[in-house]
Amino acid sequence: MKRKFAPLFAAGVLVVSQLLLAACSNDSKKVDGKTENASYDPNSHLEVSWTAMLHTPSPPTDTVLKKIEEKTNATITFNWVPDASKEERITSALAAGELSDIVSLTMLTNSSVRNSLKSGMFWDVGEYLDDYDNLKLISDDVRTAASIDGKLYGVPFQKDLARSGLVIRKDWLDNLGLEVPTTLDELFEVARAFTEDDPDGNGKKDTVGFGDRNDLRYSSFKTISSYFGSPNGWKVEEDGSFTPEFVTKEYKDAMDFSRKMYEKGYLAKDFAVTAKTDQQQQFAQGKTGIYTGIVDIKNLKVLAEGIQDDMELEPVNKIKGPDGEYHIWSENSGVGGLLAFPKSEVKTEAELKRILKFVNDLINKDVYMLMTGGIEGTHYELESNGSIKILDNALWQKEVQPFSSSRPSEVTHSLVDADPKKQLANELIKENNEFAVLDPTVPLDSPTANERGTELQKITTDATIKYIMGEIDKKQFDAEVEKWRKAGGDQMAKEYAEAYKKSQN
Repeated sequence: MKRKFAPLFAAGVLVVSQLLLAACSNDSKKVDGKTENASYDPNSHLEVSWTAMLHTPSPPTDTVLKKIEEKTNATITFNWVPDASKEERITSALAAGELSDIVSLTMLTNSSVRNSLKSGMFWDVGEYLDDYDNLKLISDDVRTAASIDGKLYGVPFQKDLARSGLVIRKDWLDNLGLEVPTTLDELFEVARAFTEDDPDGNGKKDTVGFGDRNDLRYSSFKTISSYFGSPNGWKVEEDGSFTPEFVTKEYKDAMDFSRKMYEKGYLAKDFAVTAKTDQQQQFAQGKTGIYTGIVDIKNLKVLAEGIQDDMELEPVNKIKGPDGEYHIWSENSGVGGLLAFPKSEVKTEAELKRILKFVNDLINKDVYMLMTGGIEGTHYELESNGSIKILDNALWQKEVQPFSSSRPSEVTHSLVDADPKKQLANELIKENNEFAVLDPTVPLDSPTANERGTELQKITTDATIKYIMGEIDKKQFDAEVEKWRKAGGDQMAKEYAEAYKKSQN
């Protein structure tokens, strides 16, 4: 197998090489320098390439990578894809068949991804998982949620059921004499005060309540709509029919809430063109005071070092909706995507088994710790109570953090974080399980969704953003929904209903 080259980075700016997803040659994979035959020792040295998502401004150094390679008896070539451009790059790679041995597919609702999975491009690994001590622990619920038509085309990324929530500037709340919000009205007031009442005390009107980004699913809107009680994607009616979230009263109430914040300037005016990393930087620089993504609380604190060292953050997971209840949307029912293995690169069953052994080893406690905390004594130390204390946040961010999003499981090992706010965030994420709202279509299949789902979703996503920004009114929004229906939305709902009925029998 030819070695692939990782993307280049210069001056802190990501420059993605055109070789990012360069195809492997048709040579058989080599183990310990020898061409593989029908079978080989699963503990033999492995050369493996991996297309993985990058959620940080730059890729990691090889300090921790070398340790991971030692523990897994592998030589790993990471092909990092910036999260902001993953849709374009992954779909292009799938269309061209230019893939790595392992491909992190985190967009399971993307029609191109689903079509590629269903086409037979990737190995069905369902029958193999129980042969490995860590992989066999993947629950039946997670396997079902990650399957398409009963086939599991990769190892599921195991994540908590619902990781959404808010991170709020606690020091700004204290400066303004405000309490942590518990209702939507209180949240709106905090957004107002953070925009209008000089929360940082510098005498300038240079702050905004909600920072945000150009991804409706992971922006403030999806979380706010779930607070209002909106379905997560779809709602199953009593008669078994499926109703899309964006025609419900709760979704439209959330649109009105966000539109009002946008009109008054409490929601960042540039959210529609802001990438996740820019959203994080704006928060770290003290330009915004509310961030959507409770899981990122430690990263935000790290980014603020040397800029706002006195920043105090508060994770929030409970905002009561109009019905007085708590709701939070679940991302793919605890499945963060798939570690998928293309048959064009992983050519034999024996080769597949060796790579599955590699993935299994990544879940071992020692490797998990490398991908989470780094090297003990260099990046972290264990406190007497078993908590992890990061020794140098800047070093950890540079050498460790990029690996964390590639951990196959975030639920197998329970760790205590020495940062009390990060530990609180972890506990609140666990608590979200009690009121998580699942997407009923996750385990279901729709031919129309597979063929045109992403295209159809863009109609209603664009319409929602335009409504929030005041570019269209409700009548025009409804016209876009009607366009969605005629273009295949109603057919998709029908197919989901049929698949759901079949699954209940």
